[in-house]
Amino acid sequence: MPVRQLGESERRAVERLLDHDPFAGAQVAERIAARGLSWWRAEGRILGYGARRNLESLCWLGGNLTPVLASDAAVAAFADLLAGEERLCSSIVGRADAVLGLWDRLSDTWGPARDVRPNQPLLAADTLPSVPADPEVRQVRPGEVDRLFPAAVAMYTEEVGVSPLAEDGGRSYRRRVNDLVRSGRAYARFVDGKVVFKAELAVVTKRTAQVQGVWVAPEWRGRGIATAAMAAVVRDALLRVAPTVSLYVNDFNLPARRVYERCGFQPIGTLATVLF
Repeated sequence: MPVRQLGESERRAVERLLDHDPFAGAQVAERIAARGLSWWRAEGRILGYGARRNLESLCWLGGNLTPVLASDAAVAAFADLLAGEERLCSSIVGRADAVLGLWDRLSDTWGPARDVRPNQPLLAADTLPSVPADPEVRQVRPGEVDRLFPAAVAMYTEEVGVSPLAEDGGRSYRRRVNDLVRSGRAYARFVDGKVVFKAELAVVTKRTAQVQGVWVAPEWRGRGIATAAMAAVVRDALLRVAPTVSLYVNDFNLPARRVYERCGFQPIGTLATVLF
């Protein structure tokens, strides 16, 4: 069954499919809700697999490559198409079986990868945390971007393994941080003007607010501040933003996983990420 690029006329079918996987497909759903399926507006393409009246699987191709509800047959079909194209994405991220299936087929032409993270638990919470929330954690104000930005750079470098300042001096990354602050989606705790905890609602859809960029300053680690700080983020997100809060975490990050468990997160699947 051929893969085809989808357009605005198939938006309702795409949205229905995304509703079947609202957590792993959250980033794709947010982009489509904001910009539709016209590639010149969406800054990416969305590929579909399945009969025209029975769309089965999706694959978003932009800064990231993200398969959604991709069966083995869909993974093979997407890979056949993509193997003939130059790799432009910086990562492949999504449900582990689909991501690793794509990478198995694309690695010869798109490799090597800088890192492969095959086991990233996907977690979600839909009730307020039972642990007390840190009252010092709040939304970052527009005038505080200069204080937040160094912490955001430190988090990104630590998590991804490269600095966000490397590509264009950090201009695009700073715009992203500014956008999160301006939209009320960035949280921090400040002590003496410095960020000691931060997190963002990096993706927001009608179904979930997805937390990313969780970071504690190195000198504050081990003091037990993360659980209460994260509880504050989850509480605000559930009351103000979306009916659920979700995130994914590296399987080896046991301290973070314990924090999320204390805040009421439950496992709902496994993602994988291939970084270039």
